[in-house]
Amino acid sequence: MQKLNFPDYTFRFKNSENKLAIFDGVRKKFVILTPEEWVRQHVVSFLLNDRMYPKSYLNVEKLLKINGLNKRYDVVVYKPDGSVFLLVECKAPTVPVTQITFDQIARYNMAAKAQYMMVTNGINHYFCSMDYEQEKYVFLKELPQYKLQP
Repeated sequence: MQKLNFPDYTFRFKNSENKLAIFDGVRKKFVILTPEEWVRQHVVSFLLNDRMYPKSYLNVEKLLKINGLNKRYDVVVYKPDGSVFLLVECKAPTVPVTQITFDQIARYNMAAKAQYMMVTNGINHYFCSMDYEQEKYVFLKELPQYKLQP
């Protein structure tokens, strides 16, 4: 797999039916290693190791209903009260992050109501906070470190 714009992390791999799988510590199972999964596992490691978000607040690849349609989010970090702190959209490294990608996460966020959003293809990372009064996102240089939310 290609080198991504993240620190180096250690991952567990295994061969599963002639396909390489990577262990997802949040889902507690091996999943087939696709380019997007490679990015997703780096994001999870980044959130746990570099931003110090508690593993118990992370959720990976779960269903989200938007306008009656089933969609899947990549990574969500919850607050202790169960509201969404961070919504993450991952793309494969070969997929450019475009306005379409931001439109996708904005649609997801209409249901999630996250305080922060992250969009990444593993090479380019974009972080933003939501200004719900102005109905816009504000780009940030980086995500905040975890601290206990009031």
